Amino acid sequence: MDNLPRFIAAAVQAAPVYLDPAATVDKAVALIEEAAGNGASLVVLPEVFVPGYPYWNWTMNPVQGSPWFERLYRASIDVPGPHVDALRAAARQHNVVVVIGVNERGPHSLGVLYNTLLTIGPDGQLLGVHRKLVPTWAEKLTWTGGDGSSLRVHHTPIGPLGVLACGENTNTLARFALLAQGELVHAASYIALPVAPEDYDMADAIAVRTAAHSFEGKVFSVVACSTISPEIVDTVAGDDEEIRRMLARPRSALSGIFGPDGRPVTEPLVDDEGIVYAEIDLAKCIQPKQMHDIVGHYNRFDVFQLHVDNTPRSPVTFTADPARQPATHHCAPLPTDGTDTTKEDHA
Repeated sequence: MDNLPRFIAAAVQAAPVYLDPAATVDKAVALIEEAAGNGASLVVLPEVFVPGYPYWNWTMNPVQGSPWFERLYRASIDVPGPHVDALRAAARQHNVVVVIGVNERGPHSLGVLYNTLLTIGPDGQLLGVHRKLVPTWAEKLTWTGGDGSSLRVHHTPIGPLGVLACGENTNTLARFALLAQGELVHAASYIALPVAPEDYDMADAIAVRTAAHSFEGKVFSVVACSTISPEIVDTVAGDDEEIRRMLARPRSALSGIFGPDGRPVTEPLVDDEGIVYAEIDLAKCIQPKQMHDIVGHYNRFDVFQLHVDNTPRSPVTFTADPARQPATHHCAPLPTDGTDTTKEDHA
């Protein structure tokens, strides 16, 4: 810890090529190349960027939305798979750490989709596959919740990195679990949310959550949010003018980089597509922790204890015949020693 990394981080705010996984991965690869060309060593992309967010959960009743679930399922990706391979190759080619959200098909059921964050190392190694623990509100119509096996911090060249998706960043215990593993860089991925109640300002909500985690943990946070493209509006709203007006609501997205004092390191980006860059110097986390270190001296572990069950969960377990165990590949806890697991745990 004598040589704490100092590097450029990039928070990408962009819309997917809606419900087109191949084209969206191509766009992600181009954005990774652009960010790396501008000196970034960490590139964070939005929640479920591949191939987009199920906005119909908020604009249709469950029966109307059911055919759209099938459409999203068919457009989602497998982990591992060729789309992940393309993202890994981009990270390796440009020597950057990449965090990106995807819709992941469950390996065991046609009814299972996960809201998943992939963490990829600069050598192209798939370091983490984190499935959102609790889908938020209407999202429960689409996604199955993950388990605690992926709630872990990754030791990368840019420092100890943890990731959470959208509403998970309001889950105090999930955030504490990452901080207690030594997290110093937090990646938070979001979607633009113009479909919430009218008095809900998503840009403010993202800023408050990000500032809170950075200030409480004395860490840097890189937050990346998607945007609403005309293509998304046309696809979801069609001729419904009320829905079109809803999807055009301003202040639905914010991306940026926040420091250990809870303040933005540079001006965040609201609504528009673009990339926010800022320098992160992890040495700046030291002095603030002298005042409040909630995973150290500023806590009472004789009074408070957090227990995390990181057991991978599968729908069935065969105890008599190990050969019949269901495939859990990426659900299993990942090693912390840098071992390449892409052909084993992720096969």
